[in-house]
Amino acid sequence: MKKNIKILIVIILISTIGYLGYSISTKINHKNEIAERIQTIPNFSFKTLNGEPFTQNQISTTLPKLFIYFNSECDFCHAEAMQIQEHLEQLKNVQLLFVSFEEPESIKTFAEKYNLLNKGHIFFLEDSALLFANLFDAKSIPFMLLYTKDNRLIKKFKGATKIKNILKLLE
Repeated sequence: MKKNIKILIVIILISTIGYLGYSISTKINHKNEIAERIQTIPNFSFKTLNGEPFTQNQISTTLPKLFIYFNSECDFCHAEAMQIQEHLEQLKNVQLLFVSFEEPESIKTFAEKYNLLNKGHIFFLEDSALLFANLFDAKSIPFMLLYTKDNRLIKKFKGATKIKNILKLLE
């Protein structure tokens, strides 16, 4: 009887170690896949505030791009929008793509508050299908991705980020 219990414990232990190893390996592979996928801007489709489709085909081919995943109720997002507003002159040669899962009215109110609407290089996009977070691996808000004019990832920013840090990378 004791021998059977020992064998059962060994089997359970080996099974647990095997499961944990598989789980860790799967997570590492998933992280590597995402890291590879966002090295260039992946295919996406969001909506403008007018409800029109906006895809990767409509982004600039001559400007660096800054994707900003935000929420209008996030204090850090408000602070970043204020910094962007204060540095608009330095960001005039950067395409800014604000993306939120909120309703267009909330996004528009946020954009108006910081006088960021109707600027040729700034776009506010609605992600009603919640694709951005999965596609770009955004696990927090605010979340930003800075890309070159050739759509190559320069840096990923999680959480509150000073715009001056982004401007340094663009020099």
